[in-house]
Amino acid sequence: MNISVVSALAALAGTFIGGLTSVFGAWLAHRTQVREQWLAQDHFRREDLYKAFIEEASHCYMDALQHHVPDMPALVSLYAKMSQMRILSSPEVVAKAEQVGQTIVDAYLSPDKSFVELRPMIADGSIEILGPFSKACRTEFEISRVRRI
Repeated sequence: MNISVVSALAALAGTFIGGLTSVFGAWLAHRTQVREQWLAQDHFRREDLYKAFIEEASHCYMDALQHHVPDMPALVSLYAKMSQMRILSSPEVVAKAEQVGQTIVDAYLSPDKSFVELRPMIADGSIEILGPFSKACRTEFEISRVRRI
């Protein structure tokens, strides 16, 4: 075999391998970027859902403490958010959201409380029903942040 043919084949093989490496590197970088964008979108979607749930649950709970007739549209909205969480969230977050929903329904079934009766609940912290839910959300976000690193 002629040395010039071997040199030409070596140059062609080097060019092919270099081009293949470049294409593979670009594909890998693009894949990583798309994955990061998807994870960021997922994080923001869950963050918005949790924020809306907390606001809705707070309003429903205050209404439940002061009225025995449930605000059905608000409860439907609250349970719709819980159903969205079943798709997007960890089982722990869903369980804590369900506890919040059950507490609100139980409050509607309890005797109405006047503003004066709410003060001791505020003082002893029993009015705060969203603490465990918020903690579960924070834990979920911390776990997902650690996985991304």
